[in-house]
Amino acid sequence: MISISQKIQQIFGTAVHAAYPDSECFSVQVLPSQQSKFGDYYFECARIAQSLKFKEKNINPKDIAKKIVQNLPENSLIEKAEIVSQGFIRVYLKQDFISEQLAHLLVNGVKPPLAEVPLKVIVDFSSPNIGKKMRMSHLRSAIIGESLSRLFEYMGHHVLRLSHIGDYGRQTGMLIAHLQDKFPGYLIKNPRIGDPQELYKESKKRFDNDEEFKKRAVQCALKLQNKEPDFVKAWSLICDASRQEFQKIYDALDIRVKERGESFYQGTMKEVVKEFEEKGFVQLTEGRKTVLPHNCNTDLTIETSDGGYTYDTSDLAALQQRLFEEKADVIIYVVEREQSSHFHSLFNAGQMIGWYDPDVTRVKHVGFGAALIDGKKHIGSGDTYQIKDLLEEARKQSMDKLKAKKRDKVLTTEELKAAQESIAYGCIKYTNFYHDYHKDCTLSFGEMLNNKGNTSTYLLHEFVRMKDMVHSANIDEATLLTAATDTRISLDHEKERKLAKLILRFPEVLQRILEDLMLHKLCDFLYELATTFNEFHDNCTCVEKDKWTDEVKVNMSRILLCEATAAVMAQGFKLLGLNPLQKI
Repeated sequence: MISISQKIQQIFGTAVHAAYPDSECFSVQVLPSQQSKFGDYYFECARIAQSLKFKEKNINPKDIAKKIVQNLPENSLIEKAEIVSQGFIRVYLKQDFISEQLAHLLVNGVKPPLAEVPLKVIVDFSSPNIGKKMRMSHLRSAIIGESLSRLFEYMGHHVLRLSHIGDYGRQTGMLIAHLQDKFPGYLIKNPRIGDPQELYKESKKRFDNDEEFKKRAVQCALKLQNKEPDFVKAWSLICDASRQEFQKIYDALDIRVKERGESFYQGTMKEVVKEFEEKGFVQLTEGRKTVLPHNCNTDLTIETSDGGYTYDTSDLAALQQRLFEEKADVIIYVVEREQSSHFHSLFNAGQMIGWYDPDVTRVKHVGFGAALIDGKKHIGSGDTYQIKDLLEEARKQSMDKLKAKKRDKVLTTEELKAAQESIAYGCIKYTNFYHDYHKDCTLSFGEMLNNKGNTSTYLLHEFVRMKDMVHSANIDEATLLTAATDTRISLDHEKERKLAKLILRFPEVLQRILEDLMLHKLCDFLYELATTFNEFHDNCTCVEKDKWTDEVKVNMSRILLCEATAAVMAQGFKLLGLNPLQKI
């Protein structure tokens, strides 16, 4: 697929340069029209007029538009360029061009315009803490981070997914000290730790109430930093127990991520502190070594008064390693919005010390709001709502919904389970995307499982309807492929044309998301695609059966349009981590 807006932009860029060869390079932007009666795309001459006013007087935007239209080069895209008031140019696409692009999609698949220069992209997400349950914020981070990773990969970039787990610091000593007391034979035989959260709660209670235990915990953390074997062994047991719990959630939600915790950077933290000291950026604050980056109100503690390192130190070491060893072009941190001040300081520190230039390397914090369940924020401490409970409730509610519609009577056991999991996990994921994720999201199964409105449940049902149209025509894949090559897709009906143009905007939507990282735009596109398909389905007959003779008449052009819609919908699902169904 091609980005039509970019192609038209190139055509208009050529025309602008031909019309005004002696002028500076103007910003050329072509945007999709919101209503078909206003054309398919539009170009605004106001900015060019404003620039020209510095050189010439009495510049009329409409005159500029005329000059640009006169210089449009010959091309296969544009049927008509219509000038309207205030220097707007409406662009109408050629019908043959639209049909050809749809045929290309059907024959070659939904493939995006790949990046000319693939970038190395690191997406930091999930990052739970060893010894603790995964919190709702870690779940939101994992869901958003996985989809951003899929998008960058789909557009041709090289992606490294990293989970910066909390496996370093004083809580490590607390857990080790308690494990040594609870399982004194751990060096001889690996103990069954069970739920690592229980181990954490027990050790935290002792840490808060027992001064001797607290002192010992601090010593255990220091001995782990010094890599003493007995303490490394204890910590590896705790880490393994936590990883097993994390992986259950990742497997259920089809999330792939490489663990690279704070301890990975332990060997370079000392050098990071030294570099900041040598460049004169370190201050002493109540015995701590701190750094206050330019234009920041929050300082970073890079060494504690007793010589220990902090989360700030490990974050700086991680940033340095990703820039210099991984040679990342793009680094994205998917972390709750409450950490925005920290990341502002972190990024400014990296720039201040000369590690990267923001005009060359893109380092971005994707902050997101809280996940609310029953209107309450759950942070994962104590006995609060657990993610495994959320997933189990989602499976239960989706199965109840399927059985209420008697789908268990028509689907096989395998089909019913596939539908249950697709709906259950899909509704949780989609709720994290479908609006601006800087805002809080509410996990309400009554809303999430509604098959009307902008929900994953509605989209999954519409996808099945699209595929059913093809199945009802009794056409196999080979015949469909041949038809895509031999049949010209007719766009005579306004609903056919509206659907076709929307399908072809898919690459443009993805490109905009790469720029601002806002995945709700993909949700909006898929919802618009589904509702536009509904309009098409209501107004354009695809398969007609004669009630007297049972003869089936198939409009192959419209069947191909159904198939193209389903293909784009399926690819959108894949990027969001939703599993499309053939039956529901």
